[in-house]
Amino acid sequence: MKWIRDLFLLFLVIFGVAWYQAKDLPKGQIRSLEGIDLQGEILSLDAFQGEPVLVHFWATWCPICSLEEGSIQSISEDHNVLSVALSSGESDEIRHYMTNNGLDFPVIVDDLGELSESWGVSGVPATFVVDGSGRIKNASVGYTTELGMRARLWWYSRADN
Repeated sequence: MKWIRDLFLLFLVIFGVAWYQAKDLPKGQIRSLEGIDLQGEILSLDAFQGEPVLVHFWATWCPICSLEEGSIQSISEDHNVLSVALSSGESDEIRHYMTNNGLDFPVIVDDLGELSESWGVSGVPATFVVDGSGRIKNASVGYTTELGMRARLWWYSRADN
């Protein structure tokens, strides 16, 4: 019985910390998210209107982001993903990083951190699930498993939500 209590307390602490980290992130109607991608084209969240999107803020210098990048790549192969590279250098530097790591999901360059700041992101990785009607349904900061991200995308893309 003691291990059940200890396990419960551990989960309580983990979920409490996760809630606290994400409490100041925006919820509800999305904020504008538009910027220049790695090819110099304008990339906007508006292009995904009507479909759920995983919006992921990350950085090349972030070790936790590096742990998640394979999951983001995998999810991008069958879901809409829009990522924002925070303070990670110019397009060439980010493109080089992505090529070296086998990544090809869409990236907006946010070298000065202005987009991240406008979304209330003060730490990376930060991940948002935006539903088809343009509402932020879930926000998290820190490491999230691929299964967790997929479950949130599935849950919030259901028609009855």
